[in-house]
Amino acid sequence: MKWRIGLVGCVNLGVESVSSVKSGKDVHLSGYQRRDIDIVDYQMYDLQDTGLSFRGPVPADLSPGSYFVCLGAAQTFGCFCQDPYPAQLEKALGLPALNLGYGGAGPEFFAQQKSLLPLIKNARFVVLQVMSGRSQSNPYYECGGLEYVTRRADGKRMGALEAYKELMSGPSLGGELPIIGRYARALSRRLAVGETRRVVEDARAQWVANFQALCDEITVPKVLFWFSKRKPAYQESYKSVFKLFNEYPQLVDDKMTDAVKAHCDHYVECVSERGSPQPLFHKDTGEPAIVHTGNDREDLKGEPWTHNKYYPSPQMHDDAFAALEPVCRDLLKG
Repeated sequence: MKWRIGLVGCVNLGVESVSSVKSGKDVHLSGYQRRDIDIVDYQMYDLQDTGLSFRGPVPADLSPGSYFVCLGAAQTFGCFCQDPYPAQLEKALGLPALNLGYGGAGPEFFAQQKSLLPLIKNARFVVLQVMSGRSQSNPYYECGGLEYVTRRADGKRMGALEAYKELMSGPSLGGELPIIGRYARALSRRLAVGETRRVVEDARAQWVANFQALCDEITVPKVLFWFSKRKPAYQESYKSVFKLFNEYPQLVDDKMTDAVKAHCDHYVECVSERGSPQPLFHKDTGEPAIVHTGNDREDLKGEPWTHNKYYPSPQMHDDAFAALEPVCRDLLKG
């Protein structure tokens, strides 16, 4: 029997199955282009009959063996970067890149997008970004492998950060007076640690299973790519959601990465924070620009951005290209 611990108290969930995403038509599509249009034109396009939109340009020829695939989340997509590492690899290798970077995606998402598999399997090789663990369904929240989740108890939708904050806050103990309320909240958070650990362990196990299954579906050479400001190993803490998540890919550690490595042909690691935070400039005028995050999703609305502090900077993409290029070139020779 499972119980939901959250701001609304304890609710008996029973056992629920994770609903599968049949196609891209019903999933959340991040509005990166709406948010970032003053900075970069991503040349978004609808990919064949998948129901999904990706960053362009689309390769002119998608016949088997005529392109390579870079598969991942926003870091592969290349937010705020004119030449992300897939585009740089394309220029260096003389082979078109199919950039399948999708906002907020985790391995669960790509494992469910069966319409993408033929395109992935027909590539010369695939670069698989190590994606976030917060984009993984768990006993309390279903997400279909994206960062935007649905609370199972009542169907409320929210970002993964809000969901895990709610989980870590614990049950409401009803303290109304300031002093009593403060102690009640502290006790509630302590009571929630054990259940939060169990949820994290479940999400991590499912993340590994989904990633391994995705790798096993792809029969062409696969390069697992760690792209982050940190090394895979980290010391987690349940004192706050930020200390639990750590830097991207959130919740993912060295044990999870090692479990996926065994299902890939190569592993490349790029740890860099060069050029971050990245000042944002208007693509046409060159003047400092402001990005309004609410143009992506209303729940992400906050202080406008003058700098990109989260996504890889252009210099970090340069470092990613430098790390990947030798391995990818050898794959083409092979």
